[in-house]
Amino acid sequence: MTSIESHKKAKALKPGSKRPAKELCSECGLCDTYYIHYVKEACAFITQRIDELETSTHNRPRNLENENELYFGVHQEMMSARKTQPIEGAQWTGIVSTLAIEMLNRGLVEGVVCVQNTKEDRFQPMPIIARTPAEILAAKVNKPTLSPNLSILEEIGKSGMKRLLVIGVGCQIQALRAVEKKLGLEKLYVLGTPCVDNVTRAGLQKFLETTSRSPATVVSYEFMQDFRVHFKHEDGSEETVPFFGLKTNVLKDIFAPSCMSCFDYVNSLADIVVGYMGAPYPWQWIVVRNDTGKEMLELVKDQLETQPVMSEGNRKPAVQQGIEAYDKAVTLPMWVAKLMGVVIDKIGPKGLEYARFSIDSHFARNYLYVKRNHPQKSAAHVPEFAKQIVAQYKLPE
Repeated sequence: MTSIESHKKAKALKPGSKRPAKELCSECGLCDTYYIHYVKEACAFITQRIDELETSTHNRPRNLENENELYFGVHQEMMSARKTQPIEGAQWTGIVSTLAIEMLNRGLVEGVVCVQNTKEDRFQPMPIIARTPAEILAAKVNKPTLSPNLSILEEIGKSGMKRLLVIGVGCQIQALRAVEKKLGLEKLYVLGTPCVDNVTRAGLQKFLETTSRSPATVVSYEFMQDFRVHFKHEDGSEETVPFFGLKTNVLKDIFAPSCMSCFDYVNSLADIVVGYMGAPYPWQWIVVRNDTGKEMLELVKDQLETQPVMSEGNRKPAVQQGIEAYDKAVTLPMWVAKLMGVVIDKIGPKGLEYARFSIDSHFARNYLYVKRNHPQKSAAHVPEFAKQIVAQYKLPE
């Protein structure tokens, strides 16, 4: 029996059954397939392997002495970009969808793993293997909930596909890289998006109802560099809510435990990453990690307006204050929150410095979460780069 077939004796877990990662399961979908055979070595929350997999994926380790690599992972180049002709209804200008469609149309891949939504609920994720541009476009706009993208892995084998593009977030991509050689593919392309603080569908509803003026009409949202949450509504209107006005005391427990113990916000194992966190609004941030990622970017570069990444401000005072405020679940009056938002928007971190602010804040929070809730895992679970980043700050016990 070949190595590709050996896992097929394993049985996928039944819906609702207990997962190997227990409460830390990110519901990536691996355990919904016979690839559960590899879960111990593939699951980011059972065995953390970012350092090892970075080297095997990009042919070199992360350079921890270079600040950009320390924070953003192995990469060849970074830039800010936006489509010259945006896709209507896209989360931003539609770079991810455009790249996927281009690869499909040019015959580089036979299918694209992406996430549509169910007919009943725009925020309920429904992973598919898209085989047409229309199916890719139907997946535009983020679904900010835990999504079982890898549940389609068995379908890949049955389809006979040999060249595939997978779009996903960090925990999904770590599991994918761990089983990559078992999939029987000739070529795998990985387009990553940055990710932090996903929630269950019920948690998302609580966030919307607690934060937005019209929860039922929200079609998308992002936490942006002006320190506001930007909501887009069905009628095309936009709503902003300052970070500091969020009801932390109510919302503190909605985030998935997997996200509270994740240290791969920047999707370090993808070939190319497209997000927003390192670029000024309304640009997107592109990180090309390896030669495959460079090949992918070249397909759409003539459809993009680009500019160099920028970095401005000093994140560290805001990070240190935020660590303590979050730990104590401080919630400010809205007028104070709005005033702080205006001030920080003028003098606060921007571009890559904002990205570092976000990474510092979340890594410090997550380090404390793991240390307090899973002390037996802490030493092995927290990657070296995360330990180095967190060491810059004074943390509560």
